[in-house]
Amino acid sequence: MRRMLRKGPGLLAGLDRKLLKAVSNLPGGNHDVLFRRLSAAANHGKLWFAVAGGLALIPGKPRRAALHGLIAQGVASAVTNVVFKTLLPRARPLPEHLPVFRFVNPQPTSSSMPSGHSASAAAFAVGVGLVQPAIGAALAPLAAGVAYSRVHTGAHWPTDVLFGSAIGAGAAMITRKWWPVRPPFPETTRAAAQAAQLPGGEGLHIAVNTLGGSYAPETVKALQDVFPLAHIHEIDEDGDVAAEIRAAVEVPGVKALGVWGGDGTVGTAAAVAVEHSLPLLVLPGGTLNHFARDAGTSTLEDAVEAASAGSAARADVGHVLVERGLAGNPEKLERIMLNTASIGLYPNLVRRREQLRPALGKPLAGVAAMFRTFAAGTPTTMIVNGVRHKLWILYIGRGRYYPRDHAPLVRPVMDDGVLDLRMITADESFARLRLLWSVLTGTVATSRITHLSESTTVTVDAAESPMALAVDGEALPGVRRVEFSVLPGALTYYCPPPDGHPLGLP
Repeated sequence: MRRMLRKGPGLLAGLDRKLLKAVSNLPGGNHDVLFRRLSAAANHGKLWFAVAGGLALIPGKPRRAALHGLIAQGVASAVTNVVFKTLLPRARPLPEHLPVFRFVNPQPTSSSMPSGHSASAAAFAVGVGLVQPAIGAALAPLAAGVAYSRVHTGAHWPTDVLFGSAIGAGAAMITRKWWPVRPPFPETTRAAAQAAQLPGGEGLHIAVNTLGGSYAPETVKALQDVFPLAHIHEIDEDGDVAAEIRAAVEVPGVKALGVWGGDGTVGTAAAVAVEHSLPLLVLPGGTLNHFARDAGTSTLEDAVEAASAGSAARADVGHVLVERGLAGNPEKLERIMLNTASIGLYPNLVRRREQLRPALGKPLAGVAAMFRTFAAGTPTTMIVNGVRHKLWILYIGRGRYYPRDHAPLVRPVMDDGVLDLRMITADESFARLRLLWSVLTGTVATSRITHLSESTTVTVDAAESPMALAVDGEALPGVRRVEFSVLPGALTYYCPPPDGHPLGLP
């Protein structure tokens, strides 16, 4: 290409002049204004940003199509302006090549080869079309119009536009695996269990942590309205949550334990319920309501329906054995894990993601949180199941979570008998660059730095300094060793009946 350009009035230059002369011979009219405005609208990608903004208002594939189109456009623009315009300097058409009413002044001063407008237009349209073919087809005439407008207004030679369009299409194809569409989650299945019917909350003891989750002064009244026969106990800021929940279930006549609070409070209540073989009713009192969401009691109405009908199921729980403190005389602690545990930067990632989510939405908040967390964070060295690793994140879920990437959200099956182990490692060369690139392109799940596996036991040892462990949102500093295992079907929990038919028995 460069050699052809240096020939001057050679084959390429002759073809360009012939095509441009044909354009200059076209009669003037309203189309001149149309192409001038279309060309201006696409300056700096403004047209495509506007289209992407419109598509982003539609959840699902249109939104993902817009994201892929913008990513492809960004790649095409960078390659065109940074690489090819430097390698292939070329003068733009002169005013004498087109009628004065058609030639737009001032023209850009950068190299004419290739056309950046054409590259961006093709990249966006093809990128969108790879996700949503119908929308891509609808955008194709607009993209072609932008590309042609650059010749019509004298900004580029025809072959500049063809080369730029090829770059744009290529960028879309290269990025087609970035930000892949997540496969659908499996259907929710539950193993039926026996639990007492609790009409009006009779026999139900509800522990309310006044410092946990979304507690407000109106919380107790709202619970009393829907469970008038239940015993409701508020745990104040000076109370021992575990001790007060344990004392409550030892009262005669208790048939079930209810809990309102954050993940730590719910985990404590689950441990007491398992210990006393009581069914657990998780009420939607947590900030994120992890277990309530998975159990199907994310609203008070759902919880009341489940408790009244005696509809229940079984769930596995995790058993966590922790050693911390002095190496020669460690303190040993036991915990029940209801949802997840993590070591490393995962708690910071989740906190930042939830802070940004209201303003940016879930996908962009996740990307921004990942960048902010890993740009400044440092990996932790630990030994996982006997293998030494440098890790950004070690995540352990009680049960198989979906999607199968760095941002687990949903647990459709509560009794699958496994621990979901996810590691994002820093063992590879250029670890931080690899991580940030995979975050940018949405390929963390398929990157070499991500390791997904399942097991019934996991052992983690601190290789150097003690670790900070979080179990169901509860922080445990100074950890030297931790062992995770599964207690199959140990917890009975209330859940709404499917199609009005209770899972449990009275």
